[in-house]
Amino acid sequence: QPIHDLIRAHVLAAVRLHGDDTTVPLLARGATRQARLWTYVRDDRPFAGGAPPAALFHFSPDREKTHPNTHLAGWHGILQADAYGGYNDLYRAGRRPEPVKSALCWSHARRKFFELADIAGNVRKGKPAHEISPVALEAVARIDALFDIERGINGKSAEERLVARRQHARPIAEELYDWLMAQRSQMSKHNPVAKAINYMFEKEGRWEAFTRFLDDGRLCLTNNAAERALRGIALGRKAWLFAGSQRGGERAAFMYSLIVTAKMNDIDPQAWLADVLARMPGIPVSRLPELLPWNWSSAGHVHQKAA
Repeated sequence: QPIHDLIRAHVLAAVRLHGDDTTVPLLARGATRQARLWTYVRDDRPFAGGAPPAALFHFSPDREKTHPNTHLAGWHGILQADAYGGYNDLYRAGRRPEPVKSALCWSHARRKFFELADIAGNVRKGKPAHEISPVALEAVARIDALFDIERGINGKSAEERLVARRQHARPIAEELYDWLMAQRSQMSKHNPVAKAINYMFEKEGRWEAFTRFLDDGRLCLTNNAAERALRGIALGRKAWLFAGSQRGGERAAFMYSLIVTAKMNDIDPQAWLADVLARMPGIPVSRLPELLPWNWSSAGHVHQKAA
């Protein structure tokens, strides 16, 4: 618990977080119902921020919007997430101590167009390859141009990233906005492509949240950091089947915080936890930070890098 508390404090000291959640089966009266595991990830490596990466997990029996409010109570900064409405209370103007700023994920936006322009997917499903939307295909190509720029500046300083985005990405984003508006004006609101376009514009401030990365070099184009943190859960569901109780789900979230943080720092979680559990009884509280994954790595302990 003391190590978990230090990881939690480190994550919530960030000015920018990635947030996401995934389903977890929860045993209830002989059957299972859908619960959630949430993650909040601090990863400053894309903008050479220097702070060690870490992930904080929470469990809940449902997906009510009260949970993000509780998880991030007292925190303010920029939250990189999808457009899930459960985060909306965090963005309210009257929120205390301050409203959280939203930065939305371009991978989610691109995915909606990609599904309408996926030639290989149509072939797999036995559909004619020509049954794709040329507008969706063009939208994917335009969004991919933004991703190309991001690949070239990943890991550079926030200042360098900002300069590149203003010079190269902003014109592409502005042209994309005008083009999407023009395409939508010619479509029925029931057109699947129109619905994909509306995902980026349907709520007030949605486009602003998508383009916030153009004015802040610390931001990422996507929320993939949180999705990567959840990957182990998606794989694990096939092995452990369900959480046996509310307490079991909370313990799973606790352990995921430790394990995923270790892996993000290239530490073998088993070797690290074994050493921490052996050393903690004899170490003063003031030296507990030495046992954090990023400090443990640099202290010369024998360990194996995580695969």
